Amino acid sequence: MISVVVPILNEEGSIISLHQEIVKVMQKLGRQFEVIFVDDGSTDKTAEKLKTLKPLTVITFRKNFGQTSALDAGIKRSKGTYVITLDSDGQNDPADIPKLIGYLEKNNLDVVSGWRKKRLDNSSKKVFSRLAAIVRRFLINDGIHDSGCTLKVYRRECFVEVDLYGEMHRFIPAILRIKGFKIGEIEVNHRTRIHGRTKYDWNRGLKGFLDMVSVWFWKKFANRPLHLFGGTGLVLGSFSLALFMFVVFQKIFYVIDMSGSAFFSISLFGMVMGVQFVVFGLLADIMSKNYYASRKETAYVIKEVKENI
Repeated sequence: MISVVVPILNEEGSIISLHQEIVKVMQKLGRQFEVIFVDDGSTDKTAEKLKTLKPLTVITFRKNFGQTSALDAGIKRSKGTYVITLDSDGQNDPADIPKLIGYLEKNNLDVVSGWRKKRLDNSSKKVFSRLAAIVRRFLINDGIHDSGCTLKVYRRECFVEVDLYGEMHRFIPAILRIKGFKIGEIEVNHRTRIHGRTKYDWNRGLKGFLDMVSVWFWKKFANRPLHLFGGTGLVLGSFSLALFMFVVFQKIFYVIDMSGSAFFSISLFGMVMGVQFVVFGLLADIMSKNYYASRKETAYVIKEVKENI
């Protein structure tokens, strides 16, 4: 079975035609499939139009929790061997789904991400996306040109132990690469938005950057946070201790009163901060181990799930 998961927020103008396109493509593909639309707290007529679509499973959130949470809920509900994700604004082309699946199977990959090489967005969005790509390549280097493209195909096992939160949907390939999954990319069609307006703004971009930093930390130090914080503490403490010894040397051999010196205050402050970093590293190490041993709650609340057969 193939599961198609689509997060939706106020897309009353596009969801009917998008559903028709998805069903047509999947029927032509000739495999068993399911379509899951996740209504992420829409306030327009999206919910009413979803009731008219078949076959379809509709997951409705109690309020807007964000695209990442919507994807997480849809993926957890899905049953397919493969999970396809795409946006609801109509800019991702469902006709590319067979190509993604074929590329995944031919190259024995775990994930294939769409690459919108010829984007039809406005200039400001293109510039922002390119800047974000440069920063992403520097911090996490997931090998993907366009991780912001929602159109992707995953094998079911990719999400066995993965929970999505924040704006993490952009960095799913990076997270999976960290876990050892094989990632690929292929060019896909990008279409002009016809209905509605974009949900991306500076606030969402800022959250995405912070989540990127989180992925970077997870990649480098998730299993060994003591190496980062403890190492920082040792370097800071050693520098501060050397500075303190310099102050003592000046006092003993040159009889210079250093009690009011900035060097004296900085050295004491640095040593205290060094100890705190080491202690924080130890605590973070304990928290990391507890994380792997515990079960997390989801960051969203589902109001209802309905299946239109």
